Amino acid sequence: MKSSFFNRDVAIDLGTANTLVAIKGKGIVLNEPTVVAQHHQTGDIIAVGYEAKQMIGRSSGNIDVIRPMQEGVIADFETTSTMIQYFLNRVDAKGFWTKKPSVMICVPSGVTKVEKRAVWDAGKQAGAKDVFVITEPLAAALGAGLPVWEPTGNMIVDIGGGTTEVAIVSLGGLVTSRSIRIAGDYMDDQIQSYIRKQYSLAIGSATAELLKIKLGSAKYDDNRDKMDVRDRDIVTGLPETVSVSNHDMVTALQDTVQSIADAIMDTLEASPPELSADIMERGIVLTGGGALLSGLSSVVREMTAIPVILAEDPLYCVVRGTMGAIDQFSQLKHITNDVEMNM
Repeated sequence: MKSSFFNRDVAIDLGTANTLVAIKGKGIVLNEPTVVAQHHQTGDIIAVGYEAKQMIGRSSGNIDVIRPMQEGVIADFETTSTMIQYFLNRVDAKGFWTKKPSVMICVPSGVTKVEKRAVWDAGKQAGAKDVFVITEPLAAALGAGLPVWEPTGNMIVDIGGGTTEVAIVSLGGLVTSRSIRIAGDYMDDQIQSYIRKQYSLAIGSATAELLKIKLGSAKYDDNRDKMDVRDRDIVTGLPETVSVSNHDMVTALQDTVQSIADAIMDTLEASPPELSADIMERGIVLTGGGALLSGLSSVVREMTAIPVILAEDPLYCVVRGTMGAIDQFSQLKHITNDVEMNM
């Protein structure tokens, strides 16, 4: 691999909820929702990113609003490829490169070879010169600044939109890992289901996400304000307003929090004793948007009896780590299977 490859690299965190793009030497240059709006009959792309997200639940029958990534993997190949190409063209318009870029994209650790290949194909079809993939936990660990090259255990928990990645990293690779398709989107689904059962109110995904941000918590907090929610009563079909509390959100999210804690415990139990001892001392590092859930660090600490640290800027750890992996590519490709090329 020639060093000239690194003169026009692009790192992509192709997330279920958001897609982030970083350029070497420029940092993060794009952060948009992973959403595409297209004409129902012609298939023409109408909007991508924030503009498309605003159409969710508000579009006419002629417009399909698509989230092409589901639970961390490509659910709609053609739309994903078009979206990547759209984002690359937007970045290209800023004059960051003169030739086709080479791209490194992160994928969940639990993806199949077929799913990984789909990511690679999407990047190539979008116009990338070369496409490389890196597992998400390794990228998150690099982005969080963990000493991944040392012969010590580092536990990373990345809670994204579609998946929660739990892994123990040592000597530049994943020793053991677990990927569960329970994360931010699942939290939104649980909130919608709870409000429907508890208050007979049908709320949309945008309202559920707002409730998660405003009131969501892993433990009760009586100091949190309530929030009035207005939507359609499923019994009468008429608009109705209910007051939702922090206690409602804790109840709605308790199964999600328990599933994440169980994944952490399962990964710890599967790790070698020496690395477990390192983690007991160094702690568990949380990254991803879901790590911002109020009280989550405290609950995980109580359940595991291990220190828990919230990474700095947890939303950007994966894309920073993906870009960092490019700088350390030569070292990574010789010692780990968690970075792949030429599929």
